[in-house]
Amino acid sequence: MNGEDTWGQRAVCRTADPDELFVEGAAQNRAKALCTGCPVRTECLAYALDHRIEHGIWGGMTERERRALLRRRPLVTSWRRLLETARSEHDRLARPDEARAWEATTG
Repeated sequence: MNGEDTWGQRAVCRTADPDELFVEGAAQNRAKALCTGCPVRTECLAYALDHRIEHGIWGGMTERERRALLRRRPLVTSWRRLLETARSEHDRLARPDEARAWEATTG
């Protein structure tokens, strides 16, 4: 199995009742809360966007939120690549701040 096949095995929701993830209205906020802190939230969202999944909470977003995102960015051909690049850039930029904070506490 490659990385695309295994991210679901690390998802927080893998043990949740599927009926809790495919809800409407206010219940969607409870379902989205399950995604908070999930180690594969980015992979999950990218999968849903790349495969145009229309129902359920995926990567912390409702179907309406995903549709709006797809409309705003119609030229994106790979959400997986875009989100992985954004995460890498965020991590790269966050490191110098962490290093300065560490130096301030130890120096």
